[in-house]
Amino acid sequence: MVLTNLPGIGERLMKRLDNHFGGRPELLKTLESGDVSRIAEVEGISIKRALAIAREYNGAETSFLATPESEKLHAQLISSLQQFASNGASASRMQMLMPLHQIGQRRERCRQMIDFAHESKDAFNHLRSLFTNLAYTRRPTQRYERVIVSQQEHPEWNQYVRILTPSAQESWNDYTVFKSVTWVGKNGPDALPPGWLVLPETGRYDVMVPEFTLDWFANNRKTLKVILDLIQWKNEYAEKIHPTLETIFEETSGLEELATVFAMMGDSGDVEVMEATRDGLWNMAKALETDLNQRISAGMESASLDLTGSDMLEALADAATFQRKLANATEDVITDILQQGREELSTYLEASGLQAPFDLYASNWPVKLNRGVLDKINDELERRINESRNDHVLRLATKLADLKPLCEVAIQRLVEHDMWYSIAAWALHNNATLPEFVQSGIWFDQGQHLFIEGEVQAVNYGIGMAAPEGDQQPIALLTGANSGGKTTLLELLAHVCILAHMGLPVPAQHALVGQVESLHVLAKSSGTQSAGALETTLVDLAQVVSNGQAKLILADELEAITEPGAGARIIAGMLRAAQQQNNSGMVLVTHLAPAILDAYGGDDLRVDGIEAKGLDEHLELIVDRTPKRNCLARSTPELIVRRLVERSSGEAKNVFTDILSLFSS
Repeated sequence: MVLTNLPGIGERLMKRLDNHFGGRPELLKTLESGDVSRIAEVEGISIKRALAIAREYNGAETSFLATPESEKLHAQLISSLQQFASNGASASRMQMLMPLHQIGQRRERCRQMIDFAHESKDAFNHLRSLFTNLAYTRRPTQRYERVIVSQQEHPEWNQYVRILTPSAQESWNDYTVFKSVTWVGKNGPDALPPGWLVLPETGRYDVMVPEFTLDWFANNRKTLKVILDLIQWKNEYAEKIHPTLETIFEETSGLEELATVFAMMGDSGDVEVMEATRDGLWNMAKALETDLNQRISAGMESASLDLTGSDMLEALADAATFQRKLANATEDVITDILQQGREELSTYLEASGLQAPFDLYASNWPVKLNRGVLDKINDELERRINESRNDHVLRLATKLADLKPLCEVAIQRLVEHDMWYSIAAWALHNNATLPEFVQSGIWFDQGQHLFIEGEVQAVNYGIGMAAPEGDQQPIALLTGANSGGKTTLLELLAHVCILAHMGLPVPAQHALVGQVESLHVLAKSSGTQSAGALETTLVDLAQVVSNGQAKLILADELEAITEPGAGARIIAGMLRAAQQQNNSGMVLVTHLAPAILDAYGGDDLRVDGIEAKGLDEHLELIVDRTPKRNCLARSTPELIVRRLVERSSGEAKNVFTDILSLFSS
């Protein structure tokens, strides 16, 4: 898909998107995942706009929700589903659930997950404890001190490091002023300066900034632990694995060494040992000097030199001869102890692979260690530390870079699995079932409104070919009691229609739904419209009821757009037009059914009624929420007034008593 073809995305915004995501591949992965909050991080993109872009990219059909009220009900349903999401990533992914989009695939995923819930209850419940820690992976956001020196461009790293191009006159020595360098290509240093990496021009770009890769895994450790937990669970799972759980386990394929690599992140190999050796070298040398002098002094206590008279006369004549005899007498003791010192220093340096050199001592007695030699040992330790650190970081970053794309795909797919897990949990909580698709109409048995608190009375209702024989008219007027549930039933019809066309379960024991291309929910008007607004509304209505598109129209008291007499005639005309469309259905809540029937002029218009039977002991309406077919139900002003008589006092009670008498006259 050409992203600039999406609504509101021009070249400037496209450039900002590419820069923010470090290139097109990362942007496309984010759009596909439905990570709306990350898209909204881009300057100039709100959450609402980010959602629209992601939905368009994923191929959602936005024309199904044909009115603002339809969109509002869809948003409420998404919100209801999100309350059962295990984590924020799954909740965000649910926003991609639009009608007419991948219905078949979604129905199958719902069926599989609901079956899993019924057939492996313990495993289904355990998944939630794992999925709670799922989240979309996040890239590091900081810039690093590392500099990439290369003859090639590396735009994928622009936002993280400086990228420099050496001139023909420059060598690697010109870049030693930088603390960390990745030299790409020929003519790099043979001995790596501290913090340097040298990579061939044809080498892997994903290890050029090893700190980025290490930080990516560190930042996403909690999310990646879900993969580790799944791998461990799979290895320990003793029962026969349910096919749905097996599919989830398969998402961790190829990531079995992730735990080992994670352990390497906390282990710097030989670097720490060599650093400890370097840091303690001078203290060790000083202590060794003192100890060797003490040992030589102690050893000399038992040494002796026998001199004859002639030897003493010879010494007086030639002091050098005396010195040679003295040295010969002490040589064995000093030589042995000095050799012990070399061996002890070699043991100290053994972990770094170094040995004490022959010219370790500047003086045999008193023993003094050669400071220049110790400096060389220290420099060599530093060189080996840097080399080992670079090797360890590069080796670790290479292993992690191999695993990173697998981890990203696994997490994205696990979020998808968790979304269906959460939808199944929602369906079980609401006793929702997958509907059957039929040629036309809509019908449900034991349907329950999702957003009514307390005990909800289940209802049966339907129109069109989906309904039982005798109730298959495509258009119905819905009449009856105030507060009797007419608007609630209208919303329930919309819920069933929207959820079914998203491929999801609906809140009913059983439902049949005919596929339509659009849903038009027309909410109750707030009052009589002006002439201009009325004209616009009528034009829109005429276009809706007269076009041949398969659709469902759910209208609540359309007569409120103008005065009642004119409203009845307008509605009758609209119903005549709607009757001409074989693939449309319509339910209209109205208090003007008799006037509409008179203006309609035919006997094929179905009228259903929700009747109030009276007041209970708490003065609440006694209502059968399931409409009676072909019944013009009375509204309930009389019952409402009767309730007011019982609940009021003083002059107000007298007023309501007088009004009630007018109903019986």
